Amino acid sequence: MKKLLTLILILYNIICIFFVSCNLFKPETVSDNIIRQNYQPFLEGSKAVRLQEESILKLQDNLPIIDGATALYPLYSAFVQAVYPQDEYSYNRRYIRNDNDERISVNPIVRCTTTTEAYRSLINGYVDIIFCAAPSNEQILMAAERGVRFNLTPIGKEAFVFFVNNRNPVSNLSTEQIKGIYTGRIVNWNEVGGRNMDIRAYQRAKNSGSQTMLESIMVDEVLMEPLTENELTFMLDIINQTADYRNYNNAIGYSFLFYTTQMVRNNDIKLLSINGVYPSIETIQNGAYPYTDNFYAITTNTTNPNVNKFIEWILSEQGQYLVRETGYVPVK
Repeated sequence: MKKLLTLILILYNIICIFFVSCNLFKPETVSDNIIRQNYQPFLEGSKAVRLQEESILKLQDNLPIIDGATALYPLYSAFVQAVYPQDEYSYNRRYIRNDNDERISVNPIVRCTTTTEAYRSLINGYVDIIFCAAPSNEQILMAAERGVRFNLTPIGKEAFVFFVNNRNPVSNLSTEQIKGIYTGRIVNWNEVGGRNMDIRAYQRAKNSGSQTMLESIMVDEVLMEPLTENELTFMLDIINQTADYRNYNNAIGYSFLFYTTQMVRNNDIKLLSINGVYPSIETIQNGAYPYTDNFYAITTNTTNPNVNKFIEWILSEQGQYLVRETGYVPVK
């Protein structure tokens, strides 16, 4: 009997190792496409916030073509629901049949292609407005090379947050410790009160909104070059990788507060306090949380007559109501 139990235990361990190595114990994660679909304007069951009254601005034609960051899609979807005529505003390219029954592609009016692609579309004149964090230096140079200058209108505030797996005992880091980790001076969690484990510091792709925010925090420090496997293209990836069971004791990542806590809601990560201050709506409003910045409605030299009307409405009481009710901090 004892030999049989030993054999069963050995077999169980072998099966566990196999499943772990194949990622079969890892729960299936929701994709960014599914997250975006949850907020598509006018879609039945959409989570995009609705006004409790009729909008004072209603556009019927010359609809501004808009794009933006994934984290801000719930907000500008709410703007569209309030101001645009009801229609199917899919964020993806759609295909329709013309009069000759030919299949043709239709570019969406309300897009969501990530910060990097949104800036590229704005620079090339494909869209009228984008909703994003401030541009990177490289994006400003790209625009200048095309003779384009960005016009940034602050419409709300958001917190930039750092997180670790919820099994990591570290709950707070100072600004200097964050800089130390991302310059490579601090390489072990025991240097900041954690376990004796190397720190795996994930980064986002160049010119993404969150990567630009990290660069602004570093100020006069030299950001270390990430290993290939530590540079993640999509915002959802950095959360999933930090939450993954394989990295529970050494990973750190970053994103924006609303995206992390409302759009993704991964219970396997925990947000870090910075300098003893936890990121929340209250600490963004009172300025206590140090990594807080505006996000913007950004234009260039569009000739669409409704662009300025739309941005003025966003800054109105109704527009700012949607900023607040979505989960961001209004600028007014």
